[in-house]
Amino acid sequence: MNELTLPTHIGFIMDGNRRWAQAKGVLKSIGHAQGADTAKKIVKHAVKRGIKIVSFYCFSKENWNREKSEVEYLMQLFAKFFDHNIEAFHKLGVKLRYIGETNGLPENLQDCIARGTEKTKENPGTIVQIALNYTGRDEIVRAVKKLVAKNEEINEENISLNLDTEGSHDPDLIVRTSGEQRLSGFLLWQAAYSEFYFTETAWPAFTSKDFDKAIEVYQHRQRRFGV
Repeated sequence: MNELTLPTHIGFIMDGNRRWAQAKGVLKSIGHAQGADTAKKIVKHAVKRGIKIVSFYCFSKENWNREKSEVEYLMQLFAKFFDHNIEAFHKLGVKLRYIGETNGLPENLQDCIARGTEKTKENPGTIVQIALNYTGRDEIVRAVKKLVAKNEEINEENISLNLDTEGSHDPDLIVRTSGEQRLSGFLLWQAAYSEFYFTETAWPAFTSKDFDKAIEVYQHRQRRFGV
């Protein structure tokens, strides 16, 4: 691969945990747990490949409409995942960043988020952005409200500076697993000129080889940025 054309920022829409579980004849919770394990492996591979930013769409605002038992399990899974992996990510030099309305999350999960952010804030390595209780439309609305509250001009530059991803390079490549071909509200503002890669592989089955293939496809794209 031509390392000179590596994407700076890759976003992942991690789709297919439930369908993977159904196909395997196991509980949905096992699919979600396997998906969390895949995320950890992808972070490690991103660090290995020298990707500067990776973003994961973990839980959208619409996901609250799922069955109560599933939502409760996911909240517990997120808290356990972050709590158990903060030290490992710190040793990798990863900088954790959370986007979305964390105030709407359970207190124990908020505590894990705060610890992870504080522990890794000075790390110089790959930035890992975790989208929880997030949708792009809500992010844009909140950014505009910030500008209004500060009596600042509403323009593209100021909106970008008041998004949850403030200061972050826009995604060069967005990968969605499990065959669906839509953004589902992920980084709507930031993805204006992103390249997209869709795969039939469900997220729990997504591997480092799949990751490398997505990068390779990206490297053969000609980006025009509207020109």
